[in-house]
Amino acid sequence: MKTLSTDGRQKVTDIAARYNLQPQTVESLLKAIIRGNGTMAQFDLPELGGQGQWMKGGMTMVGDMFNASLRSTVDKLCNELADLVTSSVVFTDDDTSAVPNKSVAAPDIRADNTWPTVFGSPTSTGSQNNFRYAYFATVHRLVIEENGKRTIYDTLHHHITGVSQQQGVSDAYHFTSREGIVDLNALKKVSDPDAPKQSTPEMTYDVNSTAGPHSQDRSPQDIVMATIEKLNILFEKGQITEEEFTAKKQEMLSRL
Repeated sequence: MKTLSTDGRQKVTDIAARYNLQPQTVESLLKAIIRGNGTMAQFDLPELGGQGQWMKGGMTMVGDMFNASLRSTVDKLCNELADLVTSSVVFTDDDTSAVPNKSVAAPDIRADNTWPTVFGSPTSTGSQNNFRYAYFATVHRLVIEENGKRTIYDTLHHHITGVSQQQGVSDAYHFTSREGIVDLNALKKVSDPDAPKQSTPEMTYDVNSTAGPHSQDRSPQDIVMATIEKLNILFEKGQITEEEFTAKKQEMLSRL
């Protein structure tokens, strides 16, 4: 990445002075945000507590996980820099080959395709140590994975905008919405990984047998889609695996 433009350098210097940081720190963070398309960044900067991660509207992580003041500063700084890169040209014309498509600034979790594909693409994601989450706004689902155990929550009317760790408590996370703090315990569990797993129910995937009493009034496409909806419900309840869901879904779609 080339050097800052004259205007960009002045803005970086001004921002660094306001946050009492070195301009080099702000410039490095700015580059990380640009590599993250203005919505995310991974960085390793001593003045910001070492290794950290930021995602717009999602989780902000710093090396000192209990330093709420530092985390707040990083979040404000990143948001300001993200606004800067979308409103002005801070770098001179760059060679596109200098910015690879696979950015090192993007959190590893974004490249992880292990989240339930049935929910679509996550609205926001984040991770720290053995904790990670993915929020799917369109289907009102929040997926939490902690120490290898996964739980799916129904967010109901809440629109999740961020997450924070309760001071002094290693395993207490609070999610924030437009209405304030949302405790995980207040959300309905759709799938509990600690609950006894039920064996995959015997389902007849023949279109005719799943059609119901009014099958003669429904098109084959309607019947297939209704069956897929039933599979989706079973998957959300944890009664079938994602692999089983995907396989059966493909089987049904092939009949169209």
